[in-house]
Amino acid sequence: MTAMGWADEAFGLVLGRVGETAEQVGGRFPLYAEPADGRWTTTGRGSWTGGFWAGLLWLRAGHTGSDKDRTTAAAVTARLAPWAEADTATRGLILWYGTALAAGDTAAQALRERAAKAAAGAFDPELGLVPWGAALGGARLRARTDGIPGLVPLLASAGPEGQAAAAAHLHRHLDLCLPREGAGRPRPAWRWDETRGWTAEADPAPGWTRGEAWLLLAVADALLLADAPSWRTDRLTRAAELLLAECAMLVGPLVPPTDAHQADSPLDTSAAAITAVALQKLALVPGTAWSRACASRAEAVLHRLAHDHLTRPGGARPAGMLLDGCYDAHSGTAVRHELVWGDFFMALGLAALLGRVDLRRV
Repeated sequence: MTAMGWADEAFGLVLGRVGETAEQVGGRFPLYAEPADGRWTTTGRGSWTGGFWAGLLWLRAGHTGSDKDRTTAAAVTARLAPWAEADTATRGLILWYGTALAAGDTAAQALRERAAKAAAGAFDPELGLVPWGAALGGARLRARTDGIPGLVPLLASAGPEGQAAAAAHLHRHLDLCLPREGAGRPRPAWRWDETRGWTAEADPAPGWTRGEAWLLLAVADALLLADAPSWRTDRLTRAAELLLAECAMLVGPLVPPTDAHQADSPLDTSAAAITAVALQKLALVPGTAWSRACASRAEAVLHRLAHDHLTRPGGARPAGMLLDGCYDAHSGTAVRHELVWGDFFMALGLAALLGRVDLRRV
């Protein structure tokens, strides 16, 4: 097998799994699948993960060139429309990743523009961010690291007002979440109180590796987007360096535990896949000292995922499942499962490694 033969094989397996999943879930959205048999738990509206299913379908359509596959991807994307005005910062995850790969699809482009305008309108200038929102339950005025990725490029696509909101949204999260150098790991969740201001939430706690991956991805996106003083590129560069160092993303485990403070906690392959894509994006930032190290580490992570965590043909379960993803260790939900966003970032990273996707556009 050639040096990239393993990546091509793994990409084919993941896309093959997309076809099997589409047949299984029908008009619903996959969320996580049982490791024993590949049976999906689904949602009707997609929740915060719906865009990753649409994104996987667009990746498949781009690979096959099939009109049928494009039609399927377009139909799933259209079902994300109710989220455009929903009160949630995760509309970035839903409507950026659900539309960014839909090259040439005018309906997907229109939906992305609508979502970007609505997100920019939701920006709270007093808090300096788009609030976490109440659409998924819980307190509305919160800030979380999973409310940044996707929303930064989505906001930035909404013209000058959106670009200013994107920069402010990211920097407010960096103000809250990033520790001072050498002072521990990022704190991923905060709540606003009119009396006390911002206070840290107990769950998720520092050490949540997927939250760290989301934060690195958002910083990488901003560095690729930055073209105005409001982006404060020097600070973004320092933030990337701090995350790479404090979270050991260039030297730690290729597949981290879901809780960095508990080595015996379940692994989270989805955190690894997100990190791999973030590192690939950082490798594209011009004029940095980390480019080669990031590219090499990203390839190593994807190689580990492909060889140790991706199911192969001939077994009792479907091929192409990225196992050992952890949905929520705290509640014990889907702690060693296939996760739809893990599949997406695995496929996206492999496609980028093979030169089939430009990560500056996704």
